[in-house]
Amino acid sequence: MTFTFYSPTRSSAVDKLAALRLSPTIVLSMGIIALVLGWSVAPQLFTGYSPTVGVPAQKLLGPSTAHWFGTDHLGRDLYARVVYGTASSVVSALIAVAIGVIGGGIIGLLAGFLGGWVDTIFARLVDVLLAIPKFLLAVIVVTAIGFDTTNAAIATGISAVAIFARVMRSEVIKVRQATFVEASFLSGRSRWHILLSHVLPNASRSVLPLAVLQFGDSILIIASLAFLGYGDPPPASDWGLLISIGKDYLKWPWLVYAPAFVTIATVLSVNRISRWLRMTN
Repeated sequence: MTFTFYSPTRSSAVDKLAALRLSPTIVLSMGIIALVLGWSVAPQLFTGYSPTVGVPAQKLLGPSTAHWFGTDHLGRDLYARVVYGTASSVVSALIAVAIGVIGGGIIGLLAGFLGGWVDTIFARLVDVLLAIPKFLLAVIVVTAIGFDTTNAAIATGISAVAIFARVMRSEVIKVRQATFVEASFLSGRSRWHILLSHVLPNASRSVLPLAVLQFGDSILIIASLAFLGYGDPPPASDWGLLISIGKDYLKWPWLVYAPAFVTIATVLSVNRISRWLRMTN
């Protein structure tokens, strides 16, 4: 009779090696994100049409080799409007993620490391933020500070602070109990040195996959706010605004399908990359 012994260390290493292999879905997701980033950095390289000037005689044309996504009710090339609207969507999502990571990271770091009354106060603040649905909180904030895409990004970032704070706090508490942190305390290192040199680098490893996931979530929330009119007004071409304009012309469905497909493909790709990063972490 043969006995097979289970080795957690070996199994974990095998899982990580398997996760490092790029599956076709990961390659496709990375390709989509690379294309979206290219659109946002240099849109003029991907289309020769203007996103704001159209030809009235060519209005509401269907998708073709001349106009890949068709034209809108003013004769503007829809593909050009999607491409030029990418920069606003991507930058807004990055602003939202930066606010969430910095704000939530600081709160979670201090709450988990200092403990006591600091942890109690921050925990109650996080509970209040988590009690309000993210989209509703974003609508409340953007209504208070004004309607435009930057304010929508700030509102989305504020709604994400609680998520990052909770994840960072749990990671900090886990790292704080590690042997090497206890050894640093016993060797006489200051609390701030231990916090910045040991706790922060080790606790922040779980934040990257969450930040990538939040990037996709932020694109959806900002697009939803733009759809409801909380973003930049026309002739801006944010993805959510394009969908909102297209819904008034459902007889020509490509006006909705094209920007909606790009939005969905981007968010799904970001989510797939986030899951891959979590497996390799």
